[in-house]
Amino acid sequence: MADTPTTAKRILIVGGGTAGWMTAAMLVHSWAKHGFEVTLLESDSIGIIGVGEGSTPKMRRFFDRIGVSEAEWMPHCNATYKCGIRFPDWSTKPGYQSYYHPFFSQSDDGPIRAFYQNASLRSRNLDVHAHPDTFFISQYLAGQRRAPQPDERSGYVADYAYHFDAALIGDFLKRWSTARGVRHLVGTVNQVRVHENGDIAGVDTPEHGQVDADFFVDCTGFASLLIGKTLNVPFQPYKQWLFNDSAVAMPTPLDADGTLPSETLSRALKFGWVWKIPLTNRYGNGYVYSSEYVDKDAAERELRETLGLLDSPVEARHLRMRVGRVEKSWVRNCLAVGLAQGFIEPLEATALMIVQDTVDMFMQRYEQGGFSERYRADVNEKINLIFDGVKNYVFTHYKLNSRSDTEYWVNAREATPLTPELERILAVWDRGGDLLSELRSQAGRQVYSPTSWYCILAGMGRFPTRPGKPPRDVQVFLPAEMRKFCEGMLQHFPDHRQALERLKQAEAA
Repeated sequence: MADTPTTAKRILIVGGGTAGWMTAAMLVHSWAKHGFEVTLLESDSIGIIGVGEGSTPKMRRFFDRIGVSEAEWMPHCNATYKCGIRFPDWSTKPGYQSYYHPFFSQSDDGPIRAFYQNASLRSRNLDVHAHPDTFFISQYLAGQRRAPQPDERSGYVADYAYHFDAALIGDFLKRWSTARGVRHLVGTVNQVRVHENGDIAGVDTPEHGQVDADFFVDCTGFASLLIGKTLNVPFQPYKQWLFNDSAVAMPTPLDADGTLPSETLSRALKFGWVWKIPLTNRYGNGYVYSSEYVDKDAAERELRETLGLLDSPVEARHLRMRVGRVEKSWVRNCLAVGLAQGFIEPLEATALMIVQDTVDMFMQRYEQGGFSERYRADVNEKINLIFDGVKNYVFTHYKLNSRSDTEYWVNAREATPLTPELERILAVWDRGGDLLSELRSQAGRQVYSPTSWYCILAGMGRFPTRPGKPPRDVQVFLPAEMRKFCEGMLQHFPDHRQALERLKQAEAA
């Protein structure tokens, strides 16, 4: 770690929740041994927004990094395994009304190559099977409600993510972090004090008086108390691409048969989409929608109709979302993390991935150069690329939709401008060009892998009509062979519920 005059030994995280406590855990794990003091100040009157109760596979790396096993945290957070995300009703094209976005690993190299080949042929208007659901073991696991935990005989290495209760995971990380030295203060910020040079000096609270630090992390959510209201960093909205600004959420019981899904369901409705996330004790459900097209009461009614809860006393929770990002996440002696820095609707469950990437990049650069402006600029550029890359991919779902039942869906497809990156991707795909090369040329601006891009383009049915017969000398992979291979692998994976029960037993032991 660089020993510079600007080294900040006292770090104050303002705000808790999952983002705040993930940040605290990463900082105390890596920097406590260097003499850093980490304090987290949070209000007990501000609840956790909990819109996203899912993650990407990167969260596995987070727990591996801090040395916490699945048996230690998952049972405490009602967590389940996540093999991928299924997207019903975004497309109306025959044969493409639903597709699955899988998680995959090196073990999927063969099926991925087969999928690329068939999808490329189909994009050139040749009549071959190219729906991604056929090619990925992850999709079959989710379809059979199995856990992505292969036995050793399979030789298969699976990648996967998690579903969890956002409030419980915040509590778990709070206990873990405070046990390792994070100072926890409960209080309300009345004022933020600033040095003459513009740096933040500290915060004033009625409970603890003045709380000073050398460096500050803004985890105050959409309020953006430090980075926005104090340092006046401008916010860049994504409204022209992503319409949704509201959500309504409510729980439902698990299925009566005792089985447990291992996928997120993201089903399109009239004015947005509804998530269904399985936890060990309930389903989490929520409708993400645009208030410009439907009011909150009508949105709640549509969600209740979808869930069969029209006459249920179960309370619905309404949320507003600020979609976009700040121009810079690291300004002076303050780093914005989580909702304070930006938010993209939870369609691909990327919120905690961005938290993890933000803190990780900050720590790497800070260790190299302290408050160096060059390193600050590098971190900000990379964070902005992550936000914009996620925005591009999430926006693609809307741009490729083929629904015409409401003005919302028609406008999402026809009244939104293409980003330069997506314009190039679609131009290459639509002419049957070399998409893989195009994606590689954009690698510095992309968050999602080429396989994910092939899956969304093929899964939404973005293909020419009236395809012709492929030439005899062209290699085509038959869907029956791919299904046989994937289904043959299922025997190596346990039932999802049983796998979670084994975790609980391991934790108890």
